[in-house]
Amino acid sequence: MILNIGTVFSGIGALEQALVRLGIPHKIAFACDNGGVDVKIDFDDELEKIRVLNTLEEKCQHASELYRTKSIKKNFVKESYLANYDIERGLFFEDVKLLDGSDFENGIDLFAGGSPCQSFSVIGRKAGLDDTRGTLFYDYVRLIKEIQPKVFIYENVYGLTRHDKGKTWCIMQQVFEELGYFCRNKILDSREFGIPQGRRRIFVIGFKDKAACERFDFPQSIQLTYKMQDFLEENVAIGSMQSINGVLKAIDDKKGEPEERYYLSEKLKAYCLSPGTKNFMHIDAKIDLPIARALLSTMGNSHRSSVNNYVTTGGRIRSLTMREAHRLMGFPDSYKIVVSKAQAYKQAGNSIVVDVLMYLTQQISIAMEWKDGKN
Repeated sequence: MILNIGTVFSGIGALEQALVRLGIPHKIAFACDNGGVDVKIDFDDELEKIRVLNTLEEKCQHASELYRTKSIKKNFVKESYLANYDIERGLFFEDVKLLDGSDFENGIDLFAGGSPCQSFSVIGRKAGLDDTRGTLFYDYVRLIKEIQPKVFIYENVYGLTRHDKGKTWCIMQQVFEELGYFCRNKILDSREFGIPQGRRRIFVIGFKDKAACERFDFPQSIQLTYKMQDFLEENVAIGSMQSINGVLKAIDDKKGEPEERYYLSEKLKAYCLSPGTKNFMHIDAKIDLPIARALLSTMGNSHRSSVNNYVTTGGRIRSLTMREAHRLMGFPDSYKIVVSKAQAYKQAGNSIVVDVLMYLTQQISIAMEWKDGKN
């Protein structure tokens, strides 16, 4: 069967890339991400205007026009997404708050996304969906309610369960249950699924069908066989790291050479490797770690090594290259980087690790019996 998928907070398409690497036939019904561009509009009013338009193209164009006229900033995430995935331009929406989910009602097999972690106001005796208004999580669950996908994947930082003394997590779990979905959740670390990066995230998997939820098991961790150094350009030339039968690996012995701009000058090296201050995390300055620290969206800035993953090449210290950052998020070299260095780092750091989603999707497919052509 061909999976119909939809994603919000789509980023650079981690789920889409997971399906590509797995070789699972799929169609992207829609994607949605504002690329961090903010506009000052009445979103509720504009969504109502969008709902009465006749076609998806008109609705998408309305949202795009709002962003074009209300902001001078460019949506670089959209630029990256459209360069890499087979989706009509009229099906990439600018903002989750301007997306009418009723257009896709009962037509989506797998819906995925993650929203920023925000505090909710607990009002009255029973906290529920209305208590999440004003947050992007509200729009995520609004879309579940409107779309009624067969399965959804929700991802967030692992600290979500402790956010606002646990109140946020309690409300979120209650809201998912109120939507009529049967849910499972677990914290997964990318280093347990083939990628040498310590990146823990919580995943909530929601099934419309109770029996499918009962059949679902989170994937078992696998032995990590890679080190961060196996992803570096001096060991694997650009173009040589590809996904072969779903496994990310070097397809030849070609070596590369990182560009000069990635190396630290003596002055910058002294700054980056100095002990932390009140403005930096107090972590020992270490380089050449075998397992990378969690990649940050700010890794393009000149941070100290307590928050960046510096490596040594030819006796000189440098930062990870754009391509290496994407590799450490599970993106093969076939993924096209079409944005600036700063944007590329930001987009990689904001992504979900592809390999984790691959293992999750395989387990979801088994639970849904999609491989047998059912459902």
